Amino acid sequence: MRSMKRMLLTLLVALLAFGGTAAAQVVVDFWHGMTGGRLSVMEQVIDDFNARDPNMQINPILMGTYAEGLSRWLASHPIGEEPPLVQIYEVGTQAMHDSGMIIPAYQIPERLGVDWDFGQYVVPIVLYYSRDGNLWSWPFASSTSMLYYNADHFRAAGLDPNAPPTTWDEMHEYGLQLLEAGVARDTLSFGWPDWQFEQQLALHDQPYIDNGNGRLGHGTNVMWPSEFTNELISQWGAMAEAGTWLYGGPEYEVNSAFTAGELTMLMQSTSSLDAIMRTVGDDFEVRTAFLPRLEGWPRGNSIIGGNSLYVSSNASDEELEVIFAFFQYLAEPEVDIFWHKNTGYFPATNAALKQLMDEGWFQESPNPLTAFLQILSGRTDSPNTLGSRIGPFVESRDYVRDALSEVSRGADPEVAFGRAAERITVLLNEWVEFID
Repeated sequence: MRSMKRMLLTLLVALLAFGGTAAAQVVVDFWHGMTGGRLSVMEQVIDDFNARDPNMQINPILMGTYAEGLSRWLASHPIGEEPPLVQIYEVGTQAMHDSGMIIPAYQIPERLGVDWDFGQYVVPIVLYYSRDGNLWSWPFASSTSMLYYNADHFRAAGLDPNAPPTTWDEMHEYGLQLLEAGVARDTLSFGWPDWQFEQQLALHDQPYIDNGNGRLGHGTNVMWPSEFTNELISQWGAMAEAGTWLYGGPEYEVNSAFTAGELTMLMQSTSSLDAIMRTVGDDFEVRTAFLPRLEGWPRGNSIIGGNSLYVSSNASDEELEVIFAFFQYLAEPEVDIFWHKNTGYFPATNAALKQLMDEGWFQESPNPLTAFLQILSGRTDSPNTLGSRIGPFVESRDYVRDALSEVSRGADPEVAFGRAAERITVLLNEWVEFID
């Protein structure tokens, strides 16, 4: 009888212990837009975090494209159906700031009563996502644009693969030589063409909109067409007519032409690096270089792309504990290095960057170093070089992309971009009225 009682007591204690553990578990839903090879890497990172503590779990949920995810999250928050954690691409920065629906990153340690050194993150990333000197979203998958090129094509056309083009005049000259040699169907195209236009503005310290490029307050006027954009886009139009620039569609559509050897040069995000290298394999030698510039204009900097992490203002303290633990985990050098090496996104922390340099990673793999050197070698003291802040950025990019497509088909650059600027100016003023 005593044995039976003892067994029942043991079972009761076990059940209570199990019940306590289950009740203590906190699962945080995380909306993201990762696909392809980057998705598997992100899932591995999250699985490793979840394995550390069964009571602290991150549950990744694909929310669609970046643009779809931003719209979905902004629509879900007012009715309480948003997740505590969401990944938003850089285009959504101002919209998230204006929404009033988030806990700014710098406030999270304060709310939890802990200290956190935001100085451990790479400066250009912090500057891009900061407002009034404070970081508002958590560094996660930061990138910039760079030039990818097929070194085998260069050799076949009599070009020096150790001397890639550095100016737009050289881009055109190299393209003509490549076409004459017949080594590829096309010579140059852009991934994210609207973003490449923004990159050129920043590289030459030119504003996109007024009011400190939208960083001193909401901009209400587009600052182009300008002398700079007229010269730049006219050159792109001339290159399209000569066959040395191809409008290849939005986002990553043109990547396949490059990896198939049909395209010699590609301006694309660093986030494509790992996938491009794996797809090309030993078919040809891929090299990378800084973005080309227009001669005679000021030097600026390339700008941050990619995405960062935001926390809902509706997140509970228990959920916030899990989220902050996840943020701490992402900042661990080994995790940050794994993420960088397997995606092409920047390492976000200075500690990871130092460790990569100490172990000789960049000597062995120079392609990932290109964009990092590019973004660290430019100006960071001008709002034009940090990237513009636009509330209706998603729609604005649609108009720029349409204008670039028109120019590639022979439209007058000033007319096409003048029309885009008028439409974006309307959007800017509608946004100011909406948030007021």
